[in-house]
Amino acid sequence: MSDKTKPKQITNSVLTGELKSKVDNVWQAFWTGGISNPIDVLGQLTYLLFIKRLDDLQILEERKANRVGKPVERKIFPEGKYDEDHFWDDLRWSRFKQKNPDEMYKIISLKIFPFLQGLGSEGSTFAENMKDAIFTIPTPALLSKVVDLIDEIPMQDRDTKGDIYEYMLSKLSTAGTNGQFRTPRHIIQLMVEMTAPISRDLICDPACGTAGFLVQASEYLRKKEPTLFFDSEKKKHFNSELFHGFDFDATMLRIGSMNMLLHGVEDPNIKYRESLSEEVADIENRYTLILANPPFAGSLDYEATSQKLQRVVRTKKTELLFLALFLQLLRPGGRAAVIVPDGVLFGSSKAHLEIRRSLVEDHFLEGIVSLPSGVFRPYAGVSTAILLFTKTGKGGTENVWFYDLQSDGWSLDDKRNPLLPIEKIGPNPKNDLVEEEHKKNNLPDCLKRWKQRKGPEKERSKTEQSFCVSKEEIKEQGYDLSLNRYKEIVYEKVHNQPPLEILAELRELESEISKGMNELEEMLK
Repeated sequence: MSDKTKPKQITNSVLTGELKSKVDNVWQAFWTGGISNPIDVLGQLTYLLFIKRLDDLQILEERKANRVGKPVERKIFPEGKYDEDHFWDDLRWSRFKQKNPDEMYKIISLKIFPFLQGLGSEGSTFAENMKDAIFTIPTPALLSKVVDLIDEIPMQDRDTKGDIYEYMLSKLSTAGTNGQFRTPRHIIQLMVEMTAPISRDLICDPACGTAGFLVQASEYLRKKEPTLFFDSEKKKHFNSELFHGFDFDATMLRIGSMNMLLHGVEDPNIKYRESLSEEVADIENRYTLILANPPFAGSLDYEATSQKLQRVVRTKKTELLFLALFLQLLRPGGRAAVIVPDGVLFGSSKAHLEIRRSLVEDHFLEGIVSLPSGVFRPYAGVSTAILLFTKTGKGGTENVWFYDLQSDGWSLDDKRNPLLPIEKIGPNPKNDLVEEEHKKNNLPDCLKRWKQRKGPEKERSKTEQSFCVSKEEIKEQGYDLSLNRYKEIVYEKVHNQPPLEILAELRELESEISKGMNELEEMLK
């Protein structure tokens, strides 16, 4: 295999058709090679990208050492030989990609994967997650083809790397178990913009999956606080302390970690944790911001659930247990934006009522965004909402802001095609949307009105797309938080034609038809 020409650096973060085609070719190679499950494909791609990244880091260290005329400080690959005939440097991407397919296959399957499994001792959470990595590419020919294709994809620029991996993630088009599915990127962007993270935050997603919320929060901070990387303490906090994610799926942990790495977060805290089953004494009252879309399709046995959570809300419903968990994890003053199924807003069980009462009476429930039911297609058609609240333990709710989000910029069927040009989709389009465009994308208006919730929004009528409801009224309605409970619909008066006039017109029409048929009959004689 010949060495590849170094691709040109791409600075535009928007993927071109050519780049998408290159990624599609990688996936097609896996499918034709016998690996058709998208999760399995992405898992193997993640391993290979991590192997490539280790070599890229080593190259950077070597260049740094050459510039200053000193030995390499951080050597990822050991010096010397791992057996009589082979050097540790043979495990580097830049070296083994030049080998023939059979030799490359032996190096990766027999040496590199055991090497990766031993990296956990280095302390990196991603390296820790790689301990259980399993190499499943079936043939040397497929491996050689995939390595060639990956090598052709430009991965030097952070924006491009991140967008490429996001595009790979978009191919996870089937729902997982226990209600797991990817949250659309534009919905994540809206939630991040509404909560406005700062560099001092400690952000957590207790059901992080592919780490979409954490990635978007990191991108938001890069844009809003570009100078934070000039401060060594802030930079350290950003790379190793700011972002925390938990999941119980080992594959998701590796994918989520890689997603963060490729978006420029050097050592994200993406760790294995059964969030609802384990006690949280070590992380209770710790985080300042929670962003999450937890799985809410299943239920847990009482015995499998944290006893402390059960004391807060006695239920088997995962969506209610996660809400109780969020309140435990947040420190006083910490805020949250989380997605819940509509049933949480109006369910009549004791557990439903108690969690809603607690949000309204014991904490500060700020807003509810009702999402259209097609937002999560093709994964699921369930109706959902975004809850926005702050943990206080002392109340604080006076008015709750509601927004009826009717269109998110994409068709609400299984195809989910864009309704507007891509630059006009999302919460921050390049230009303000006109009325007809707003009807297709409500996200910018939602964000704008959220920022006005303590001012002009209080005066809006309940017939409008957004409005505020007093705590007293919510209490009177049994803490029902469904938008339709408070939204007022204006009906236009319709003037109907009197029935006798309609009958007269029908008789006249019948007469004309009869006359026409008679004339036709005469013509045919």
